[in-house]
Parts: sequence; structure tokens; C-alpha cells
Amino acid sequence: MHNSDLSPIHQRPRIWTDIRLLPAAAALLEAHAEVAAGGDPATLPGSAAAIISAMINADGAWMDRAGPTLMAIARPGIGVDNIDLAAATERGILVINTPDGPTESTAEHAVALVLALAKQVVAADHRFRTAGWSAARLRGVEVRGKTLGIVGLGRIGRRVAQICRQGLGMRVAAYDPLAPAEAFAALDVVHVETLDNLLPQSEFLTLHCALTPSTRGLIGARELALLPKGAFLINVSRGAVIDQAALINALTTGHLAGAGLDVFDPEPLPNDHPLLQFPHVILTPHIASFTDDGVRVMHHGAVAQIVRLLRGEHPPHIVNPEALPGRRAKMNHGTQPDALPTDRP
Repeated sequence: MHNSDLSPIHQRPRIWTDIRLLPAAAALLEAHAEVAAGGDPATLPGSAAAIISAMINADGAWMDRAGPTLMAIARPGIGVDNIDLAAATERGILVINTPDGPTESTAEHAVALVLALAKQVVAADHRFRTAGWSAARLRGVEVRGKTLGIVGLGRIGRRVAQICRQGLGMRVAAYDPLAPAEAFAALDVVHVETLDNLLPQSEFLTLHCALTPSTRGLIGARELALLPKGAFLINVSRGAVIDQAALINALTTGHLAGAGLDVFDPEPLPNDHPLLQFPHVILTPHIASFTDDGVRVMHHGAVAQIVRLLRGEHPPHIVNPEALPGRRAKMNHGTQPDALPTDRP
């Protein structure tokens, strides 16, 4: 790593967080800094870094409230859509994530939704408890030989493809204009070059793309109509990737046989939201990566990178390398460091 452009901080800086860090991660951070836990806005100004949840709207005004001492914002996980990257870059604030942390847990959650929908697990459980044995004898489908369409062949999408292709015997096709051709070949996944070509063959469609201006509302009424009648939709990416009004209509008309959703727009989902009325829709409250193992990796990864920054080292997962050399180096030296390897989500 490149260390020459930064010097370690010797006084105890303040690290602000609205996340209840796991004890081991908190102890590591407390060995190097004062931790302002609990998300109290009054303790944000003067902080050297912040470790934030998806509930914080880290826009330019929020960054300015933190003040000129704020060097980095860390997100445990891969998604950084609640951080204004342009505003952070303009201010020289590094945005850090833990792209490997949620992979396994989120991929397993997506596959669990695929199987639960196919076997009508949740609907059968509810009917069994409320209406008895006979009413709960619902007919499901086998997934072996069915086509799973994947939108986004990044870390999570690749792991889902591996489980469903090798473990469940599904035919897997994927659309991702940014993924190299060899990624599809290595997984025995059909490379589909347009979303419109992927949708008609997807008996199950699962979304694993980041939320960007180009993916917001990516799956709307037209796209849902292209899916085969009786298809299932799974979303563990971001709620705004789907036009929820169009989704509700596709469920109401019966064009979709069901959906498994872990993310919504807005979040949290209101208690009177129409999606809550569909018995063939499985809803989980944005917990796909929320496992003991996943949380441990994400919390430790975020804290370890902040500690590296405090020691004068570069974190390995900088989402906005354009912000380099960052406030820290500018304050210390005012020089441009060597190019650094980054791992974008």
C-alpha cells in the first residue's frame, strides 16, 4: 500500500456512527479513536470519519454539518446510494465500503426467496395455521430446468448464478453490460446482451444491480410485461430499481405469480402499503445481508479501513478514487499520491 502521502493521527480523533457496532469491531475502533455512537447529530461536527447505515442521507449539507475535519464516510456493505458521491469527491472526502461483506448472505437470501416462492412455503404456512391442513395443500413448481434471469453479474449475482446453476440445476441467463464475457463462461451462464432479450426467457428474475440514475425504475410496466406469464420476481438490490406501482399492477392482474422482496421504495415500507396485501408476495425488511457472519465481516471491514486511514494508510476499498489525495493528505502535504488500486462495487 502507499503510505508516504499520509501521516498517522496521534491525537484521539472522533469517529461518528449511527450503527450499533459488534463488540469486537467497536473495541478495535475504540483502541484508536473516540467513538460517538448512537447517531446523535450534535456529536457529528468535528468528527474525523463516519460509519453510517443506509438510513443516513449523507448529502453535501450533511457533510458540511460534519465540518472540514471529516475525511471519510464508511458504509458496511456494498451499496453507497445514500451518499452523494459527487459532493464527497468535491470536498475530498473518501467514501469507503466493504464490497465482499454481504456477498454470501445476500446471495443465499435471494436463493431462499426463489425456493420459497416456487414451493409456496410462506402461503402454505399461513393457510395451515389459519385454515387447516387441506387448505394449505398448495401446488408449487420445481426449479430444476427452469430459467433464472439475473440482472447484474457482480459479486452477489455471480454467487447466485453458481448456486442455482450448479446446486439446483437451473438454466441461468444474465444481463450485465459491464461484466466481461469470461465471467459468463466461467459460470456456465448464458450471456444475454440486452434486458429485453433476457426478460421473455426468465421464469424467475432476480435483481442484483446497484442503484444508479440508469437503473432507477429499470423494471417498469413494459419490462414486467415482457416476463412470461406466471414468472416470479426477486429483488435484493435496491427498491427503486423497480417501479412499485407497475409491480403492484402485475401482481394484481396475475401476470406475475409472485415476488420476493427484501428492498423497497421507500424504506421502511409503510404499514398500509398495498404490497402487504398479496399472499403470494414474500417480504423481508432489508435483511438479506443481516446474518451473524455477514454483519461481522461488514462491521470489521468498515472499522479496519478507518483504522488504516488513522494510521496513515490507504483503505483498500475506496469508491470514489477521484477524491484522492483527500482532505487528510491535502492538510498534511498538499501533494498528489501515486495511483491506488480500487475495488468498485
